[in-house]
Amino acid sequence: MSGQAVVTGLGVTAPNGIGAHEYWEAVRDGRSGIGAITRFDASGYPVAVAGEIPECPAERELPERLLPQSDRVTRLALVAAGEALRDAAIKPGDMPEYKMGVVTASTSGGLEFGQRELQKLWGSGWRDVSAYMSFAWYYAVHTGQISIHNGMRGPGGVLASEQSGGLDTLAFARRKIRSGTAMMVAGGVDGTLCPYGVAIQTASRELSSRADPATAYLPFDADADGCVPGEGGAVLTVEDRADAEERGAPQIYGVVAGHGAAFDPEPGCADGLYRAARVALDDAELPASAVDVVFADAAGRRDLDDGEAVALTRLFGPRAVPVTAPKSMTGRLLSGGAALDLATALLALRDGVVPPTVGTRPDRADDRLDLVVDEPRPAAIGTALVLARGRGGFASAAVLTAP
Repeated sequence: MSGQAVVTGLGVTAPNGIGAHEYWEAVRDGRSGIGAITRFDASGYPVAVAGEIPECPAERELPERLLPQSDRVTRLALVAAGEALRDAAIKPGDMPEYKMGVVTASTSGGLEFGQRELQKLWGSGWRDVSAYMSFAWYYAVHTGQISIHNGMRGPGGVLASEQSGGLDTLAFARRKIRSGTAMMVAGGVDGTLCPYGVAIQTASRELSSRADPATAYLPFDADADGCVPGEGGAVLTVEDRADAEERGAPQIYGVVAGHGAAFDPEPGCADGLYRAARVALDDAELPASAVDVVFADAAGRRDLDDGEAVALTRLFGPRAVPVTAPKSMTGRLLSGGAALDLATALLALRDGVVPPTVGTRPDRADDRLDLVVDEPRPAAIGTALVLARGRGGFASAAVLTAP
């Protein structure tokens, strides 16, 4: 074993692209997947737009028995996991089942499934409620279904730290790889675009009330009004570098060099982001000056973005490193958001380009940050820092380095 945990496969399901290739093309081109909510009648809600994922052909290729027992988001997680395994050229049947593990981040599991069955309970009676209700809306369901579907009986887990969880799964996976697990599937695919889910998110008072998709979510913009909900995320395969090279992995996207986590008891405080970033850099044994790009948490609320700008300026100095928020094209995807940022950062490392933040205008952007807006920026990227905050005070940071 090399002791280095590396990412060898990516699977993406996002509002602006199904599959890592389609998604990356959209992100580089600045194409957004945010639009009017169509999944249900949202006319009575204070939020009108979201990052919805249209039905994709890969969902229909899943085993038929899965359809009645799984939520739409669980099926998207299975699609992403399948893509990541194919991308890494890993056939689960060729590996010892106890040497493969799964860890996902989740906020609520299959909430839309749960809402539907509760409507049946109160509408037509308990006899019409699906027996699959017992697990289909449980927050650990994605881990369970990916494990069962692929015969992975090694270490398993689920992290419930909202958006921070997408980064925390990578740390979990790295620990298991270092302790001898051959391969970990890690990441998050999330979303609650149903009446119950949108009501919950609206109660957080973090969502934008604007109906125009182009102006609803403006990270680090003086005119920011809040964020936009969305669904989707990413799943990654993580292996030991020596093992990946020995088996002839098609590619190594990057090294999981560092991770840090912190907690802010005060709502809106960004000190946790700073502390998490410092721990991640120390873990990677790198100075702040080594970072070539930051993938920001980008809450889209002026007070929260201001706190993040303070943390970044404290860490690097003013306008010292390019900062981007590609989630401006997808919305904030709960536990899937940071996992998608990880995939985006790895693709940026591979291709040497920083994707843009869409919607935020240069003349309104926070002048403390070198925010990449409008167009992608070619750059020599050796190290990326990914930041994430989860509701309730969670903060996480991950350092990825080029292989």
